[in-house]
Amino acid sequence: MVGTIEQVIQFLFKQDKTKKYEVKEYKQKRSLDSNSYAWVLLGKLQDKLHIPKEEIYRDLIKNIGSYEIIPVKNEAVEKFRQAWSKNGLGWITETMKSKLEGFTNVITYYGSSSYNTAEMTKLIDLIVQECKQLGIETKTPEELRSLLDSWESGTNRS
Repeated sequence: MVGTIEQVIQFLFKQDKTKKYEVKEYKQKRSLDSNSYAWVLLGKLQDKLHIPKEEIYRDLIKNIGSYEIIPVKNEAVEKFRQAWSKNGLGWITETMKSKLEGFTNVITYYGSSSYNTAEMTKLIDLIVQECKQLGIETKTPEELRSLLDSWESGTNRS
């Protein structure tokens, strides 16, 4: 159920009172158009830098800062990392020592497939900055805003 606070409260009052419900803030997903544009620019960066676009993408994902640190039992770390990476190209992990005996902290980065519009805007802004530093042509700020506004207005949603 997605709605205003009042709508959600009315909805909840009509539900079975013996059950538990989860309520969280609704965040729209990013535009497929903005995702496509990000990959076009990553391809241009690949051509200029001679670095695979997937590697550039993963580095930028880390810069976005959408991650969780999860303590995992030492013997389960590799299996957990493999399972996490199956979510997609940008779902990457790093490890660091844990203060908990027998555990390793796994830094789990979320790929852009899970991004809302604010996170996707941040990713595209980073890609555009990289392109501009290398003299790669990008959309004008107005064209970028239009691309992201089309998502905001409800068109081109994934």
